Amino acid sequence: MIGTLPFTGRLRTKVMRARRAPLSWTIRNRMRREFWWGWLCVQMAHLFSRVTHVVTLTSQLSIRVRRASGEWIDYGVVGYRMVTTAGVNFLVDVWQNSVEMEIMKYHGCGTGAGAEAIGETALVAECTVALNPDSTRATGTLAEGGSANIFSTVGTLLFDAVGPTAVIEHGILSQAATGGGTLWDRTLFAAVNVMAGDSIQFTYQCTCTAGG
Repeated sequence: MIGTLPFTGRLRTKVMRARRAPLSWTIRNRMRREFWWGWLCVQMAHLFSRVTHVVTLTSQLSIRVRRASGEWIDYGVVGYRMVTTAGVNFLVDVWQNSVEMEIMKYHGCGTGAGAEAIGETALVAECTVALNPDSTRATGTLAEGGSANIFSTVGTLLFDAVGPTAVIEHGILSQAATGGGTLWDRTLFAAVNVMAGDSIQFTYQCTCTAGG
């Protein structure tokens, strides 16, 4: 007996969008002087480059949180600045071929509230044992951020602390282990509380504007 058996089916798709951060958190974060002044400085820097053709470097940090339940919360852009003196010195060392730029890709976070400053060389209170694995920064991707003049790196940190961890600072650094390496950038934001099993996805972008 010879015959054919047809197969039929139906495919449905559903887009699962991340929930936005609470409005109260967004207002609290954007009311900080560091946020709105950083935003204003970024706009002025881009305008300055277009008018004068002088190169400027600007940065921004975005955050998404994944709860242990699988739910995503999108906090959007949480801060601008602060590329450090140690960071630009590192860039000069890259041109001298004494270090490799691609090692500047590790994401660290912390609970220290000290004001952002160009002279900083480390996070104020970097998370260590709250992370899984302990004392290990996230290894970020290396990519363009939608344009040839935007560097983008994405790194995700997983938490396993028993109690809540109030994360308020982030940095891009040159080594995976906490407690060392060169700090390229530090950004403050309103506290993001995470529990065991939660993770934070950080997206850092640095825009190099040549003008035009």
